[in-house]
Amino acid sequence: MKAISLINRILLLLTALLAAYQVAVGIDGLETLAILCYTIAFGVLLVACLLILILGYEVLDSPLVLIVSTIIPLSLSLGLVWEYLIDFRQLYLIFTISGMLAVILTRQFTPGRLAVIVLAMVHGISGMVIFLLPIVLSVQGVTAPGFALVGLGGALIGIGGLLLSFLKTGRPILSREMILNLLPGLVFLMTIAFVAGFALR
Repeated sequence: MKAISLINRILLLLTALLAAYQVAVGIDGLETLAILCYTIAFGVLLVACLLILILGYEVLDSPLVLIVSTIIPLSLSLGLVWEYLIDFRQLYLIFTISGMLAVILTRQFTPGRLAVIVLAMVHGISGMVIFLLPIVLSVQGVTAPGFALVGLGGALIGIGGLLLSFLKTGRPILSREMILNLLPGLVFLMTIAFVAGFALR
């Protein structure tokens, strides 16, 4: 498999450091579940970057990659819903749990078109929540304008998650080499947007 270039190693390391910073600093004044969701999202991102740095791109061949690439947006979007859309908390919690189970089960027992559809739906819904909710909240004045950066991170995580997911299901949107070249930069920009957005809200 293609070796990780020096620039991509640097980007992955910087991403891991940013994720570690966010886990360590956290976000004050939130309910326990929201804090837990954000911590899981950035913690999984940190571990994923370190694994790629240590083991190389070969780690992307692991069946766990699909699960990891789904945990991050689901956990992050649940944290946002739990914090800002109180009336939809229980409904979105059910979606998060059932969506995660659906991805695992379809990948395990019915790989193919159904698995791809389920994966796209779960990533699409969670990605749209992360993308739209912070932007709408910042436009409405509920949060500071800088919180819209989380929405930008949501757009990037949606792109990265779908690229990686379709690569794992054997139906890549771009060539494998191009995806591997784009992924570290995409994840780095996404993490900057998330960390900055949460800090500026």
